[in-house]
Amino acid sequence: MSKRFRILLLILMTTALSFGFISLFTPKTIPYNFDRLHIFLFNLCSGGVVLIYFTEGRPSLSRKAVLFLCLAISYAVFAFLEIYIPVLVLTLALMAIVESVRIQRFSFFPFDFFKPRVPVSEKFHQASLLCLSMGLFISSLVLLNNEYLKLVTSFPKLQLDTFFLGFSFPLSLITMSLIFSFMADDGVVILVLKNIGFWFVNLGVIIFFLFIIFEKLPPQVLVTSILFFTVVMIFYLFITLGQNLQQKAFLVSGIGFLLYTAITGILYIIYEMAPGYSPENMKWLMRMHSFASLYGWNLSGLAIICRYNDFPLRLHSRSLLILHWITVAVIAPLGCYYPLFAVSAILCYTVILYLIFFTNGRPVSVKSS
Repeated sequence: MSKRFRILLLILMTTALSFGFISLFTPKTIPYNFDRLHIFLFNLCSGGVVLIYFTEGRPSLSRKAVLFLCLAISYAVFAFLEIYIPVLVLTLALMAIVESVRIQRFSFFPFDFFKPRVPVSEKFHQASLLCLSMGLFISSLVLLNNEYLKLVTSFPKLQLDTFFLGFSFPLSLITMSLIFSFMADDGVVILVLKNIGFWFVNLGVIIFFLFIIFEKLPPQVLVTSILFFTVVMIFYLFITLGQNLQQKAFLVSGIGFLLYTAITGILYIIYEMAPGYSPENMKWLMRMHSFASLYGWNLSGLAIICRYNDFPLRLHSRSLLILHWITVAVIAPLGCYYPLFAVSAILCYTVILYLIFFTNGRPVSVKSS
């Protein structure tokens, strides 16, 4: 990955985090939802272009990837400003780019999902691209319905912001792809467990999303619990079969973030079922959940993709990961309430990204510690 591309990603990701705190520094009379920029600049813009870049496998950004990034930023701005006609047009263009990249790398119909001998890492990779294009398509349908057609009005959760959050799923799936790509093959039983992990993660996320739309809280707890134990199984497989490389430390930390998001998610749903529940009172828990998901788990995968050919890096992995955890799990959630912590989170996050993106690699293997 070129230095210019890494600089651009650092700016985009830092700006994305900054928009998560901007409500502390702006008048409450501003009618726009800054969380949209917070989510889009990280998930769709940064994550989407990295996914395109990684799939194409070129040493630098292709014209198609550059076009995707420009269109994605435009999409984010128009969605933030609530100017929806351009959003619908841009959706078609973004879908066309993602699908052309997916079909060129894999196939039009994902037959590989049903072939047990196809590496699970490849299945997750294709699923991440398919999830991105489907997320764009479904959000456009919701946009058409809510803003123009008004055909379905009986589901309060059928809102744009609910579906916009789905843009984090492609990054989760590509991180899963990386995890499985670093695992050794070890017999039929392991192959079966890997494929179980693939189907449980993908179907679990889809079913969970449906339960959100239909506001079925107990089933949400059940599905989240199943996903939690699926991730525990994947974690065990990775610890047991994962290659002893520096990347393993980043991905183990990432799985830790994923388990953390599952636990906080289950707790939030349980609070939702309790008498006297108020979203405002539980906002702190949702913030902990979202920061760990976006800037913890998802960043772990993006970091490895961005420096994929440069590992091992000349840095002390453990120290960096400790700073990452403190920033994401402690400082950033507090930053939603206190400006000093918000500024501290942005500075710490910038340091983390700088170390990941610009630390030199070295030609000998290093231990994760």
